[in-house]
Amino acid sequence: MKPDLISLNEARRMALSPQGLFLGAANSALATVRKLGYVQIDTISVIERAHHHTVWTRTPGYTPGDLEQLVRSKKIFEYWWHAAAYLPIEDFRFSLPRKKALAAGEAHWFKKDKKIMRFVFDRIKAEGPLKSSDFETPKKSGPWWGWKPAKQALEQLFQDGKLMIARREGFQKVYDLAERVLPATVDASMPTEQEFGEFLVGRTIRAHGIVNERELGYLQRPMARAAIKKALPALIESGDIREGRIHSLPGKYFFKKRPPKPAAPRLSLLSPFDNAVIQRRRLKELFGFDYQIECYVPKPKRNYGYFCLPILWGDRFVGRLDPKADRKSKQLLVQSLHWEKGAPAVARAALPKALERFAAFNGCQYHPV
Repeated sequence: MKPDLISLNEARRMALSPQGLFLGAANSALATVRKLGYVQIDTISVIERAHHHTVWTRTPGYTPGDLEQLVRSKKIFEYWWHAAAYLPIEDFRFSLPRKKALAAGEAHWFKKDKKIMRFVFDRIKAEGPLKSSDFETPKKSGPWWGWKPAKQALEQLFQDGKLMIARREGFQKVYDLAERVLPATVDASMPTEQEFGEFLVGRTIRAHGIVNERELGYLQRPMARAAIKKALPALIESGDIREGRIHSLPGKYFFKKRPPKPAAPRLSLLSPFDNAVIQRRRLKELFGFDYQIECYVPKPKRNYGYFCLPILWGDRFVGRLDPKADRKSKQLLVQSLHWEKGAPAVARAALPKALERFAAFNGCQYHPV
């Protein structure tokens, strides 16, 4: 079958439509997590943390306690996607291939210390849920590569699937045995390679609308990319997904359906870790928006600010804004603002109201200068 030819403007709508950014919002935090497939967890707190920001953008009335409540009620769980993430509990079985590979010895961050892992596991088994701080505290603290042995063991047991995160207290993980956290009703059977590949393809297309093969396997491990490659031909042959080409872009793209008519545009301030922008190469190719988060860039080399947020207007990225929530004064500060060339006046006019809403979400007020 001849691939569909899709205009760049239509491809942009296809990419954003399932993200819930301009065709109406989800009615709950759970619906948002399910719609996106995962929500990345991040520790940076110059404004409200990325996982809360991402869900709030799409969910009217969202409060930062909502995700934790979903973890405690066992409707979502924490694990690794391309980074630490919240995932729908019904997708649990598709975390198992990675856990199996790591438990079998595939390389992870740390060299396994089986003696300490056994000690940590046995304590949790006997005492119940524990945090890293419940184990001996080191005299010196440092970055993640300086973690104390017990914390390394907890993380390795979590990655291997022996432990799960039962809840968080503050931002500290509380670990428990997987069998005590996972609901008995959840399917915990190991998927076949074909099932795994079909899941990865289906979930990515549902969340992102139109993707190429590189984007399907974004930061996935080799076994996941192999499963995707194997699943694609059968999904195309069955008609479950369609093949297309985007005008002016090279290579094949895959999708399920063409987008609905464009809705009235609205302005959104997106987290740097938002699902819609996390793939920087995709963002540049599809939207012509060359974006980099600069908190990891030395200050003299920053162009836009420590934690600049992409500004989305309809299906166009029109600017970047570097905010800071000053918790002492309870003021939202705009440290820099840069509009893209050709940013429409109506988008610029919508920014103050968007900043007022964003400030309230951060427990602050915004006063235009």
